[in-house]
Amino acid sequence: MFNFTTAMDRLCRDMVRRLPELAHIDMGRVGVGFRQTRQAGHYGVHASLTPLRFQGGTLTKKMRGQLMTTQKVLRVDGAECLYLLQFYLPRFTDEPFEEKLATTVHELWHISPQFDGDIRRFAGKNFAHGNSKDGFHQTATELARRWLALDPPLGLYGFLQYRTPQLEAEYGRIVGAKYSTPKLVPVRLDPQQVKR
Repeated sequence: MFNFTTAMDRLCRDMVRRLPELAHIDMGRVGVGFRQTRQAGHYGVHASLTPLRFQGGTLTKKMRGQLMTTQKVLRVDGAECLYLLQFYLPRFTDEPFEEKLATTVHELWHISPQFDGDIRRFAGKNFAHGNSKDGFHQTATELARRWLALDPPLGLYGFLQYRTPQLEAEYGRIVGAKYSTPKLVPVRLDPQQVKR
């Protein structure tokens, strides 16, 4: 068996260690998981980053008159997550090698420089990617190339050189951590905290 999410967690830890632009990320607070897609192919989500706090890192947000919070999510090791980083297989594993690296950095680049559970925000209506989604991804691609040029050990990323059938043939069945999408839940106030 091949633990895909453990391998991706190690890879991400090395990326944030080597790249100053990602040095604000504490991978001990990022849950790395995978999801099985029903269909292979290029179209659809390949990876996603889910922030577990609201804008500015706040725990709660008023929505339709109700104070809401996000369900708490714990990593496999018990640490509370500020972010969920999920890879969708086999779509992700069937990408070309350089695109897998760029996709990984793309999702890490979404993490707020304050590492407060919110995403990196840009001015304007396209706050998640800025003026251009392509430009955002180009930045991620350049960072991924820089990381690779720093000569990290092949053992960290060699598995990404395989597409799904070759990966399974080389390493065996793909396993790893799975996380449910956290739900928004109403904040339940302690009756003693409510002023009469």
